Amino acid sequence: MSGASETRSPKPGALNGFEETVKDFWVSRPRRPHAGRKLAGVAAAIGYRYGIDPVVVRIALVVTTLFGGFGVPFYLLGWLFLPGESDEVSGFESLIGRGRSSVSPAFAVVLMVLSVVSAGGSITGSWFDGGGLISCALIATALYLLHRSRGHENRPAPFAARTSYPAFTGNGAFTMTDTAEAPAPARGWDPLAADPAGWDLPDAPTAQEPRPTPPPSYEAPQRRPRSKVGSATFALAVVTAGAGVLAGLNGAGWFDAQHIVGLVLGVVGIGLVTGAFAGGGRSLIGLAIPLAIAGLVLTTSPFKNFDVRGGLGDITESPSAVTDLKPLYQHAAGDIDLDLTKLPAGAPYSTTVSNGAGDTTVIVPADADVTFDCRTGAGQASCFGRSTDGVSQGALTGTDYGSDGPGGQKITLKAENSVGNVEVRRA
Repeated sequence: MSGASETRSPKPGALNGFEETVKDFWVSRPRRPHAGRKLAGVAAAIGYRYGIDPVVVRIALVVTTLFGGFGVPFYLLGWLFLPGESDEVSGFESLIGRGRSSVSPAFAVVLMVLSVVSAGGSITGSWFDGGGLISCALIATALYLLHRSRGHENRPAPFAARTSYPAFTGNGAFTMTDTAEAPAPARGWDPLAADPAGWDLPDAPTAQEPRPTPPPSYEAPQRRPRSKVGSATFALAVVTAGAGVLAGLNGAGWFDAQHIVGLVLGVVGIGLVTGAFAGGGRSLIGLAIPLAIAGLVLTTSPFKNFDVRGGLGDITESPSAVTDLKPLYQHAAGDIDLDLTKLPAGAPYSTTVSNGAGDTTVIVPADADVTFDCRTGAGQASCFGRSTDGVSQGALTGTDYGSDGPGGQKITLKAENSVGNVEVRRA
């Protein structure tokens, strides 16, 4: 049998795309239980909904809080958007008048404010240093994969709001409703004094059996028309990346590799959300995953100051006049060899050598008084007999007067690498 009120759980694999998965998740999203909760029941709701131990969910939230900081805003958002076990709607929906919730409107506003503040703090405070947005993407991906594989299990029954109540029945003397049956009218002659037997009425036609409904004919599934969301988002992402690279090459310091990847990932994320509701955009997942990995790699300490300016290849410079000395030698990738021994003695001068990936070597005169700053994100730094080796080591700074003591040519030198070795030595 089937009826209008019958509810059937979708079979595994019934979700055909990203947008259908997101919509089905919202319709059948977990409900926060009363039993087994530690605070608001968000972890227990996810665990019970997808058949995993809630302790695993709690550990995952703690890990994402420590490494990225998005565990706290995720929990607050779950508190706000997941309805309780006996609620009609979530706290947010109750706030906008969609139904009843155990979360009061005032507390829903507090949750909204805390969610925005904590999410903003985790992204701005951790993303470019290694992780807020990445942890957000990992949580969203985990929920998506869980719903794709286990969304057909443990689906919560839709909450039926009580719209009517049964009326009291009883004797009319004690209630407002008289349930006493009225006596049936006595059969008798027609008011027109006609004999009922005189009516010669035809017999009612026999009911015909309904014709069997023919089985529905099989129709081959039609191919879904190509969505424009994915193409438009990809084009916008390419334009954003190109604009960011051009701005960085023209001296805009904010547009480094990390920020450019973050901007492009934001554009792709907007496209995914748009495609979830407008249809399409599933191909953007294949672009978002490598971008998220690239962002995670670039925001680690060795690549924190990686710069795309300066080009590729090796540089060998040996200026013979102060006018030939550049204030900045900058390179994206390759080796830099700078020889300052041919410069004539005279007024103090300074220069900076900045390399993205590669080895940097600077040679100074034997009797020069050099004030130096040497550093590398990952590799070995060696300056006048002092050295560091490893990842995210401190800078080597100081002044070296050479073997003859103070009184030589004054040079101020800064040599920095993102990845690679730095060496400053005397001729």
